[in-house]
Amino acid sequence: MDAQGRGRAEEIDPADQWVLNPDTGDYELRLNHSGGDSGRASGVSAPRSSGRRGAVREGDGERRGATGEGARRSREVPRQGGRRSASGPRGQAPSDSAENSTGRRKRKAPKARRKKALLWTGGVMAFLLVGVSAGGYMLYQHFNGNLSTVDIGDRGNKDVITANAPLNILVIGTDKRTGKGNEGYGDSGSVGHADTNILFHVSKDRTNATAMSIPRDLMTNIPDCRTKQEDGSEKTIPGTQNVRFNTSLGQDGRDPGCTMDTVKELTGLTVDHFMMVDFNAVKELSTAVGGVDICLAHAVKDEKSHLDLPAGPSTVQGEQALAFVRTRHAYANGSDLDRIKGQQQFIGSMIRQMKSDDTLTSPTKLFKLADSATKALTVDSAIGSVPKLSKLAKELTKIDTKNITFVTLPVIDNPAEPTPITVVVDPVKSPQLLTMMQEDTSLTEVAAQKKAAKSKQDALLKGTKAAAADVRVDVYNGGEIGGAAQQTVNWLQNDEGVLKSTNKANAPAKAAKTTLEYAPNQADQARALAEMMGLPASAMKPGTKDAVGLQAMVLTLGADFKGAGTPITGPAKIDIPKASADKAECAK
Repeated sequence: MDAQGRGRAEEIDPADQWVLNPDTGDYELRLNHSGGDSGRASGVSAPRSSGRRGAVREGDGERRGATGEGARRSREVPRQGGRRSASGPRGQAPSDSAENSTGRRKRKAPKARRKKALLWTGGVMAFLLVGVSAGGYMLYQHFNGNLSTVDIGDRGNKDVITANAPLNILVIGTDKRTGKGNEGYGDSGSVGHADTNILFHVSKDRTNATAMSIPRDLMTNIPDCRTKQEDGSEKTIPGTQNVRFNTSLGQDGRDPGCTMDTVKELTGLTVDHFMMVDFNAVKELSTAVGGVDICLAHAVKDEKSHLDLPAGPSTVQGEQALAFVRTRHAYANGSDLDRIKGQQQFIGSMIRQMKSDDTLTSPTKLFKLADSATKALTVDSAIGSVPKLSKLAKELTKIDTKNITFVTLPVIDNPAEPTPITVVVDPVKSPQLLTMMQEDTSLTEVAAQKKAAKSKQDALLKGTKAAAADVRVDVYNGGEIGGAAQQTVNWLQNDEGVLKSTNKANAPAKAAKTTLEYAPNQADQARALAEMMGLPASAMKPGTKDAVGLQAMVLTLGADFKGAGTPITGPAKIDIPKASADKAECAK
């Protein structure tokens, strides 16, 4: 008996809406929930589980085998409204409509209620390459059987999904060529590298997210890492210094846990979970949603990736979707950094498509999406089941698309190479971005966060403030302006009357943000200095032990310092290229 027959019409379990048809051996969607009609189905068949496939995405080697005239013709089918489709027009099959169900229903649920139910049961982990679309109307055992998992030990925060804390998910795309039709791309015998890497940082309040791409050719250090062997034993893989980031996976027996460790050392952020996808993920997931809208600033015919599209908007799926995320020769300087921008455009478009009514109201698309996503994913064992992925998806659907920001870790050409091929972290902009992520600062202006920041600022300045003559502070320069420490001391003494301020020259290391460290018994001095300088609440770093004698507070000027007397208060900003998931842009 289903949920409706039990008298719980408003609490139907998604799994109850699929029944096994004994005549065909397939699962079918049941839209009529009356007890007497339980054997009827909509005719939407759930695909049977197929075997597992390989593990991820890109590479520039030539594909062996001709594309064929038929393949070219299939990409040139015009779609409605003048937009060209790379794989044919996208339309909704008759079985996608509840009205075409063979079973009769007692009544139609109100539209708002139906959509709300679809939003959580079909709740999508909104970014596809990164994503697990924890699909609507789930057949739990069917989808659980699709998933592959890796035991990463005690890494990350296993309870972070529902905890009152930020969430960091590492999405890895490997260039391993396993899977049907992928053997001809480049090195078919490769064990795979971490070629596409996106650290998806979800804010503590779940209002915003930052998706930061990490270039595969970034020179970095890979730390020692513990791996679980097939027999259950542990093996430590020795670390290596000054090597490409993409060797953090696959090489020397490294597993995704090693890539997680490398990201933590590089960014200072603890990675809670990972998701790994392969070439098939791009092909199957783009097809499952009926195609992904992309845009090119100029026509592209790339013999390496086999991308062949005109200038302007196109809709890609399958092989052409894979070609789009693989190509780099299509862009201005043919670099991996340009390819990353194309991938970010693709993922942003996928997010919009997955959240569209066209997907959310289509049982067929939801099932195909969930089935394809779970087959395409390898995840850590802590989230290696459909219920756990569903819980994660529900958290991610809280984020408004306009508050998902794509960025790339700031890098510069490797100065150690006469003709740079690799890159190194930008010593100025990279710490700024990473500090913002570490402090859970949104790259978009979120109203709730803006209000919370004002409240914290008001609370900071509430209380007694010391007289200027009683404020004692040592000033260090950790920013980019030469002589900033002396400039600040001159301003404090001459304009503000803080005579007990001292120039301590350069800070031990560069600082992205200005900070003020003080003891509990210096709180009144800290409030006074914060008001003078316009310091935000995030700059205040109270200690736990009282100051002794003539001990001074420590003011470290960071990259956000613009000049003595210029308030630092305000939303954190950084001058780097950014893209929003809710806006379509043409790749150049």
